Amino acid sequence: MTIDEFNFSGKKAIVRVDFNVPLDENGNVTDDTRIRGALPTLKKILADGGAVIMMSHMGKPKGKVNPKLSLQQIVGKVSERLGVDVKFAPDCGNAEKEAAALQPGEALLLENLRFYPEEEGKPVGVEKGTPEFDEAKKAMKESQKKFAQKLASYADVYVNDAFGTAHRRHASTAVIADYFEQDAKMLGYLMEKEVTAIDNVMKNAQHPFTAIIGGSKVSSKLGVIKNLLDKVDNLIIGGGMGYTFIKAQGGSIGDSLHEDDLMPEALNVIEEAKKKGVNLSLSVATVCGREFSNDTARSVFPIFSIPEGWEGMDASEESVAAWKEIIMSSKTILWNGPVGVFEFENFAHGTGEIAKTVAKATQENGAYSLIGGGDSVAAINKFGLADKVSYVSTGGGAMLEAIEGKVLPGVAAIKGE
Repeated sequence: MTIDEFNFSGKKAIVRVDFNVPLDENGNVTDDTRIRGALPTLKKILADGGAVIMMSHMGKPKGKVNPKLSLQQIVGKVSERLGVDVKFAPDCGNAEKEAAALQPGEALLLENLRFYPEEEGKPVGVEKGTPEFDEAKKAMKESQKKFAQKLASYADVYVNDAFGTAHRRHASTAVIADYFEQDAKMLGYLMEKEVTAIDNVMKNAQHPFTAIIGGSKVSSKLGVIKNLLDKVDNLIIGGGMGYTFIKAQGGSIGDSLHEDDLMPEALNVIEEAKKKGVNLSLSVATVCGREFSNDTARSVFPIFSIPEGWEGMDASEESVAAWKEIIMSSKTILWNGPVGVFEFENFAHGTGEIAKTVAKATQENGAYSLIGGGDSVAAINKFGLADKVSYVSTGGGAMLEAIEGKVLPGVAAIKGE
């Protein structure tokens, strides 16, 4: 059942949203992107004549009540965006009264789900690896089911529109779906868009297909890189993780970031790419800094011969030029992770050029481009290019796991996979 086909008239829908938004020290929302992302789903339910119950986590309270992470702080902002006065239930695990009183066209926000350890399903205050922990884990599984059942009892329909947590099997993202019939649970509009975007890249990609993988560590992206080797024509590896590949091949990388224990894996990736006919493109020269700061002395060195006392901080013009050619000849582009220390203005050039080129390939050549991961999304937004690419993913971790080929529990729970 899709959300478009469903008529919410006279029904109460409990919607898992991702309202984990940044707040300033006075509890004001500093970026409401995630709230705006949920509006199409919430407004469809209300327009049909349904009532909506929103549930979300905020931060990591680890199963304890923490006023600084209370969702009460965002009620005003959600009301303003949704156009109705949102009611608030101060205890998400005991909100029967508030849910029962809800009339068609009304909206209710539940308090932070993670104030209950049952949401994440992790035992609290027990040492991992002890017999007590195993016992506590078993008990927690049971109480997690009860907690999910309680949440389910507030409503007639369940909608999951929180892609950012779709890779977690939490009470509100997956377990709750067991307590609804197949035709009374569905993905929200945002989730549908995310799943379609990932399918466009992972299942229905047009070739040439290029993946640009950056960021600081190979360890966090190894599964992704391995899965992509079976799918892409070009794999561009940039950012800090590139230096592990250079050192593995005998290069001198000075003081650049790298992971010695992953050098054998890096060599395997190079070997596999050769076998599979994937064009693996590493940086050829790098802009280095004397120290890790914006105003440090800068110099460009060939990637295989960075002197001691210098560390790689950004992709050089030469590297970027080679990558631009690859990107401009692509029909499908996946970008995750910056190619330099993007947060320093003086070392953000390479990442900015990648952002502009991906947008150009999309606009001028009709390429399909999917951008995900906090820093790549920040880069696209910084240069005002979000509407010039095909899709910007809202969930970095969930997107990475999907690209790694893992099944997302939040999606599987609805689709019954």
